[in-house]
Amino acid sequence: MDVYAVAPVLFEEISCANGRRIGVATLNAEKTLNALSADMTALLTRQLQAWREDAAIAIVVLQAAGEKAFCAGGDLQQLYRAMQQHHASAERDDIRGNRYALDFFEHEYRLDYLIHTYPKPILCWGHGIVMGGGIGLMAGASHRVVTERSRLAMPEITIGLFPDVGGSWFLSRMPGRLGLFLGLTGAAMNAEDACFAGLADYRIAHADKSAVIDALRQQNWSGDGDAALLSQVLLEAEQSALGQAAFAPSQLRIHYDLIDRVCRAPLLGGVVDAIAHIGGDDAWLQKAAKTLAAGAPGSVWLIAALQQRARHLSLAEVFRLELVTVLHCAARPDFAEGIRALIIDKDQQPRWQHASLAEVSTIWGEGFFVDPWSAAEHPLADLGR
Repeated sequence: MDVYAVAPVLFEEISCANGRRIGVATLNAEKTLNALSADMTALLTRQLQAWREDAAIAIVVLQAAGEKAFCAGGDLQQLYRAMQQHHASAERDDIRGNRYALDFFEHEYRLDYLIHTYPKPILCWGHGIVMGGGIGLMAGASHRVVTERSRLAMPEITIGLFPDVGGSWFLSRMPGRLGLFLGLTGAAMNAEDACFAGLADYRIAHADKSAVIDALRQQNWSGDGDAALLSQVLLEAEQSALGQAAFAPSQLRIHYDLIDRVCRAPLLGGVVDAIAHIGGDDAWLQKAAKTLAAGAPGSVWLIAALQQRARHLSLAEVFRLELVTVLHCAARPDFAEGIRALIIDKDQQPRWQHASLAEVSTIWGEGFFVDPWSAAEHPLADLGR
């Protein structure tokens, strides 16, 4: 096993039985719960591209250092400073004027798209906290593992944003109205939830990880059948884990009919009102309703609008749409205010632009989709082409 790069991402290559190798990428920012930084994105992209072209690499494993988190989201500190500078600049009315935000999100979305379209199997070990940008990394992997301690969520509504990193695409394709509910409430998902919602494929005890890696080392990787071979190893590990590890039941499955019914209200205001009264004495539903009530009303409108638009778009088109939308978010006040309240000042008292959803106008919302680039000039114009 050779280590040839150190911090903030570790890269290793593991030799296998027949001479081929497994590429292992380890997010290595444990103190920040492996929050995805611009440097990490650049390192991951460069190495994944190299492994893609290396015929000796059979599969890739994407994992993280520490026991707490795979990736708790994007690194928002520098992004907040860049937004503050842009808001005070002469270019504040041009979403392209925030160069840092443009570079950060363009390269993050490119990395996510690379994972979604990678020609070799990628095993993502999603142990611990997987939120926001972490789900962006995990969602596109061909083989996604969750453990008894996995906790997934897309809580961007709490910072005046929307579930990006392709979230508009995969949330809108979940069973029933689960995607709308998860986007509006930021509800936490356990391993069973993640599999039920289509964000994960295998439930494996975290203690079995070393055994899984050892089993992968013994395989005779051939190229054409590598995905099936990886599936078989993970399936065997899952069958063993389900008899030993304590996996909590899926709240999404338990409440599926109720969630689907309340989120089918014909008007978005009706959906919000129904979720506000969904809790009863169920703690999980109560927390979901509380998160929605405290979130940015502008984000409520935007989340629903994006999922409606994304339903008929390709993945590449969704990433292009999300890039324009996220830059508008960075140029408007709610996103910066949400980061301030949650991360900078930590007062948990965001002052949103709108007091309620009723104050959000369609004209205001449609402004998030105004694209300053022609189709050929868009920074992500080459995706899917």
